[in-house]
Amino acid sequence: MRPFIRSTALPPRTLIGSAVSLAVASLAVPAQAQEAVTRFDTVTVKDVREPAYKTEASASAKYVKPLLDTPQTVTVVPKEVMEEQQALSLRQVLSNVSGITFDAGEGGGGSGDKINIRGFSANANMQIDGLRDSSQNNRTDTFNIEQVEVLKGPNSVFGGAGTTGGAINQISKTPKQRDFAEIGASLGTDHYRRITLDANTTLDDVGVNSAARINLMAHENQVPGRNNIDRERFGIAPSVTIGLSEQTRATLSYFHQQDDNLPDYGLPARDGRVLPGVDRESYYGWRNLDEEKIQADAVTLKLEHALNDTARIENQTRYSRVDRDTTVSASHVDLTGVPDGRYQSAGPQGFRREAQNELWINQTGLSLEFDTGGLRHDMLLGGEIAHETYDLTSSNYNLGKGSSAYPADGFDLYNPPGYWDGPVTYTPLPNRSTDAELNTRALYVFDTITLAPQWDLSLGLRHDWISGERTARDSGNTTTTSDQAFSGRAGIVYKPADNGRIYLAYGTSFNPAAEALATSGSVSGEDLRPEKNETWELGTKWELMHGRLGLDGALFRVDKTNARETNALDELVLAGEQRVQGLELGLTGVVTEQWKVFANYTLLDSETLTSVAVPQAGGRDPEGQPLGNTPRNSANLWTTYEILPGVELGYGARYVGSRHVASDVEAKIDSYWVHNAMASYQVTDAFSLQLNVNNLFDEEYVERVRGRPGTDARSSAVELGDGRSAVLSANYRF
Repeated sequence: MRPFIRSTALPPRTLIGSAVSLAVASLAVPAQAQEAVTRFDTVTVKDVREPAYKTEASASAKYVKPLLDTPQTVTVVPKEVMEEQQALSLRQVLSNVSGITFDAGEGGGGSGDKINIRGFSANANMQIDGLRDSSQNNRTDTFNIEQVEVLKGPNSVFGGAGTTGGAINQISKTPKQRDFAEIGASLGTDHYRRITLDANTTLDDVGVNSAARINLMAHENQVPGRNNIDRERFGIAPSVTIGLSEQTRATLSYFHQQDDNLPDYGLPARDGRVLPGVDRESYYGWRNLDEEKIQADAVTLKLEHALNDTARIENQTRYSRVDRDTTVSASHVDLTGVPDGRYQSAGPQGFRREAQNELWINQTGLSLEFDTGGLRHDMLLGGEIAHETYDLTSSNYNLGKGSSAYPADGFDLYNPPGYWDGPVTYTPLPNRSTDAELNTRALYVFDTITLAPQWDLSLGLRHDWISGERTARDSGNTTTTSDQAFSGRAGIVYKPADNGRIYLAYGTSFNPAAEALATSGSVSGEDLRPEKNETWELGTKWELMHGRLGLDGALFRVDKTNARETNALDELVLAGEQRVQGLELGLTGVVTEQWKVFANYTLLDSETLTSVAVPQAGGRDPEGQPLGNTPRNSANLWTTYEILPGVELGYGARYVGSRHVASDVEAKIDSYWVHNAMASYQVTDAFSLQLNVNNLFDEEYVERVRGRPGTDARSSAVELGDGRSAVLSANYRF
């Protein structure tokens, strides 16, 4: 049998690594030969080669093997792609990953990132550095993010409750063992202004391999294609790593960001399309009343200790708090009872939500490498404990539908006023104010067993204990819920070549009643057992071009076997069955020395297999129909080419196929293509310029969807993607 290269969790050896190996090998030279060796002073190297697009391993310790040997579709958007695209928000970053769609926020139900993976909600499946991040928030800036990992398929064994379609793990920037500082400044259309600082220094006189880093950001712009929708924010993120010894190090980090935005709830729509005659720049809220103020703070302590060459322990503790004060006015309109071309507001108007999320979480993992009976084990034993609270205070300005302050003949549909000049009465709403808390405990074990040189068996098992309660402020009534569940994952990996893998994997997840308790304060069927999900995935992964280019593909099926639905008796029951099956393809890395590519494609064949839900008026039986906001086809491409030394051009294209507004309606949202371009010039070793033009052809498309088609008495609403914009950035590195 030909020799095999054993998988490792380390990246491929660099030139520096080869030099170190050569130096070690020289120690074996016989003594008589050593007399002729010239001795040099010791040189400390404080720079390493950055990867180009292709990511070798997940930053999460729960993935004990490199991504090549991981039997699951994991798409990683690296720092280089984010910088080339000037992708600032999490939503912009995730637009690089096919199979992901976005829901729109509702005034009464809160706003924030509402993300679907493989057709299922991932709102409560956000992580930062492998730790749960539950807050319902607009994640507007990536100034402190190194990469974003999208883990597809049910995998509660990795992320806990939820994760039906997958989970999203944001990896923070941390101190490096090299000195650098980079200042960035950007100007663009739509009053785009941005300045950043990323500075790192090694602490040679402190401990062992210690370093400190700070990231700063100040930003403002208006939303391209919308009329004076302002965005302002500021952020700071210092961190320090102290090597307490050769075996032990501690990393302490702090994150702070403040946002001051004008909320935008889009345009009135019917059947997934903007109402005829409505201009994309029209604003249906009230600029002098609506606001969104967000303050996010987090402190994280990470401890790492190598017990010996084959055992390592890691502990992370985080405290975070997110305060969101939002006053929103939805863009639903009522066209009845007023002349043609006029409207009355139909959705929440001047509705205020003051929400506060607090999280304490601790996670500990022990990594082990050992042999039993000739079998090699890479194992992780771990546990997690978390306490989360969600406090919501609601109020409004009494501007609801039918307000006496509205003109009798309504407002101009094609030229909404945008400013409220009538009376304002602040009214607390204790019936919509709640206090909630969620407690989670979990134990888990992962083990990758080398059965033979060409075969690995990956196993994972997790048990969660989840309890929570929600108290209504007006009545004091408390709803409690408690669940516990096992989650599992198993995969077999076959290695037909050193650079190729074929795998078959099975995994489960669960959605308890309290899944969104710390996200939106809601409990869904406190007396019902958790929803259950399972997935099968058959895939292959290959490393080409000497490991610089990754190619992967997978066939998958996700089944939700007992979805919560409301039956004809208005009872919430576990009766629905849903299925999404399809295909994933990805190509990532360096094709030639000048040409890089990041591309993926997803086919989603979704269907409601069984349903007892009663369709709303004008709707249809969802049974046999596709899931809402789940396009059958979606694809993304980002590619760059160095046409001259230091001169690089980039092109991006995103396609999202047509999709149903909801599974119980015929209405469909049109498919769309969006094209982007980039040009960069490395003026000197330290100074570079970059021009980004997004949405080159100023495509007007629906990016975020509400799950109702709307009526004449109450339209729906859609949120459009950004219009054409241009940004010129300058970076100076020293």
